[in-house]
Amino acid sequence: MTEPLPVTFAARMRALLGAEAEDFLESLSQSPHLGLRVNTLKVTPETFRSISPFSLEAVPWCPEGFLVTSKDPIRPSQHPYYAAGLYYLQDPSAMAVTVLLDPRPGDYILDLCAAPGGKATHLLTRMRNMGLLVANETVRSRANVLLTHLELFGAQSILVVNENVQALVDRWKGVFDRVLIDAPCSGEGLFRKNPIARREWSPSVVEGCAARQEMLLVMAADLVREGGQLVYSTCTFAPEENEAVVARFLRSRGDYHLVEPPRLPGFNSGRPDWIPPDLARGLPLERCVRLWPHLTVGEGHFIAVLERKGSAPRQRLTPCTAALPGKIAHLVETFWNDVLLTRKMPDLGWYMTERELFWSPISPVEWKGLRVVRPGWLLGRATHGQFVPSHALAMALHSKDVRHSLDLRGDRSMAVSYLQGQPLTSPGPDGWVLITYEEYALGWGKRVGATVKNHYPRHMRWS
Repeated sequence: MTEPLPVTFAARMRALLGAEAEDFLESLSQSPHLGLRVNTLKVTPETFRSISPFSLEAVPWCPEGFLVTSKDPIRPSQHPYYAAGLYYLQDPSAMAVTVLLDPRPGDYILDLCAAPGGKATHLLTRMRNMGLLVANETVRSRANVLLTHLELFGAQSILVVNENVQALVDRWKGVFDRVLIDAPCSGEGLFRKNPIARREWSPSVVEGCAARQEMLLVMAADLVREGGQLVYSTCTFAPEENEAVVARFLRSRGDYHLVEPPRLPGFNSGRPDWIPPDLARGLPLERCVRLWPHLTVGEGHFIAVLERKGSAPRQRLTPCTAALPGKIAHLVETFWNDVLLTRKMPDLGWYMTERELFWSPISPVEWKGLRVVRPGWLLGRATHGQFVPSHALAMALHSKDVRHSLDLRGDRSMAVSYLQGQPLTSPGPDGWVLITYEEYALGWGKRVGATVKNHYPRHMRWS
């Protein structure tokens, strides 16, 4: 039995939407849309559409976004393309956030509430893996999920951190070109997908979320450089958490203003008439964007693009310029020459823990004292006199980038067997082999004779 809508929620939406309310409430009883966003670091939307085993329809505001319209026996999350990082499964309305944030290659961007990784992976692809993406998550276990998704997408110029906002402000005040706050909210946009969201909703939850969102927004504003942008988004319909939070922020921060966004198909204006007149007066809150489940595809979203006044020069953090010590460098160089074809081994930018080797986009002095989950692109581990390549390295490669690959083209059952951790049989030269599915990387194997030992990460193996 479907969990009923909260009575107070339904009454509020009838009061706000009037004649439109019944269409809105009826939409919440329908099945949610399944959205798929292509990883343009690995495949173009056009190419993916030509190879996709699923029927797709374009999302009107996101060129790399699609609706999955077929009911195939194989779900998109169970296809080898998913393990190859060719796409992320995301609500179509959530894709609008990165579209409006408009990241550029070379930007410094902070995703403040980044788990599970939908918007972070979208930012990464729009940045073309250039610049710096700091993905923060305050809950440590969720930070691990975030990291897994970034690795699947082939992330390189990243820092994944597990910090509170004030610690980031103390370290990186005024550094970022763009900051995204996809704020924790009452989750009304999850009502179609998650019965628990309906059950746990209450007016007091809305009130508590609004108070936390306002505090979060005010603190995060200091992370943006002059001339930079702060994007605030929620997946809730409550004006207390949306227009009212933005209005109070603009009242407290005279150095910010609302940007007029492009009016793409499915975008509706903010509703200043839904908050107290004294709070809304004089503010162009109609520049906020609302996406509604009864008017377009997706579960619903609210987005505000806020720009900081001024034109101070961009700050750039100190790059990492460290080289590897000779013995370790020899191990890595041997692997690089034996295995890789098209990628040049980095001369500088190395950061080492006891065994792990990273290429880091910024110097460790720039994040000293912060809880860093991943200080850059993990390339591998030096252990027992050899270099063991990482899954993160594999996921940034293609079959053309390596000397030896084992392609499981068209053999989904064999690909699934590999993803479950099973060894493969394939005669050939001993050594590291990139396992691919239709030439897109799945992970590493190591061949000895005719057996390819499985190096797919244990924590990611399919059941």
